Amino acid sequence: MSTDQTRVVLHATDVITRAGIVSALRTRPEIRLVENGEAAATPDERTVMLVVAEGWDDETRQLFRRLQIQGCRSVVLVAGDMSDADLLEAVSIGVSAVIRRSEASPDTLVKLIKATASGDGALPPDLLRRLLHRVSRLQHQVLSPRGWDLAGISAREAEVLRMVADGLETREIAEKLCYSQRTVKGILHDITGRFQLRNRAHAVAFALREGLI
Repeated sequence: MSTDQTRVVLHATDVITRAGIVSALRTRPEIRLVENGEAAATPDERTVMLVVAEGWDDETRQLFRRLQIQGCRSVVLVAGDMSDADLLEAVSIGVSAVIRRSEASPDTLVKLIKATASGDGALPPDLLRRLLHRVSRLQHQVLSPRGWDLAGISAREAEVLRMVADGLETREIAEKLCYSQRTVKGILHDITGRFQLRNRAHAVAFALREGLI
């Protein structure tokens, strides 16, 4: 395979759609279509999963969850119309880029695949505006009034993590915040459980990496 080629694994909901995409991409020198088994046997971080579906239905949702479990990081969705809720869910599950089926010309697909392989993502401008509006509304109407942010960390939890990062023990944290030691332990237990973290050190590392503290 040429170093300039991007490997693409195609997932299509019907054989007619699959045949059309294969016909459109197989002659493009920038693209190399491979089967899922070949991609698994010879892993390549630049491999892009191209999913073509009618919309964001249960079948597509389950496929993306499987791809996420497999560790796929570069996933492009070609779909029909998507609601705001569908778009937000797709992005949260791991979609790197979205394009409407009506706009998916061979040239556009190749450009999007190459961008995704390089670590970029893309949404149609109107879908991006809708997503940003929904996220902003979620932050201001739901999370902020409760003292939460989009990462799911409350101000109280962030304060406890900052103190853990400073080396304070449970007793010291409890005294400074006027909490019981049981409350502090409960806060840390909630954080580690919610984000599937192993221990306090892992929780602090996570918070630092995500810019939460």
